[in-house]
Amino acid sequence: MVNCENTSFAFPMQADVYYANIENSPYGGQSKVWVLDRTIAGNFIAAGAETKEELVVNVDLSQESLMVGRVKNDIRLSERQVSNALTSVIITNIRTRDGLVIYSESAGPRDDEPTVYEVATQQPVISPFGSIEHYRLVLRRSENQGVLE
Repeated sequence: MVNCENTSFAFPMQADVYYANIENSPYGGQSKVWVLDRTIAGNFIAAGAETKEELVVNVDLSQESLMVGRVKNDIRLSERQVSNALTSVIITNIRTRDGLVIYSESAGPRDDEPTVYEVATQQPVISPFGSIEHYRLVLRRSENQGVLE
């Protein structure tokens, strides 16, 4: 059974965290097999205008690709306290506390499925008393939405 954090006023949403098991082929190639670790509580919104580039070449119409958010705990640590690189963590199934999926794909291999995000950055937010209050995340929409297929 997957561990599930409770939502709260500061963390009103939930999302699923997957970690990669890296498998090596006999010829030196590697592949990632994604395994659901737990459901986290957090708050995620589309990045605002302050994160936009001033000059954008070859613009196409697509959904927001950057999200900002906050979570209670360090997402690099699995439920078993195994440390993972940020490149081996994906977040998907961002939803309200009532289970309504907020960000989903409108076309492609995951049409009408929750959008998959890679973690671009994670930073601790320190309280005035020196403890970690929460972690700030920047999520980037994965170019490979079929990664969980």
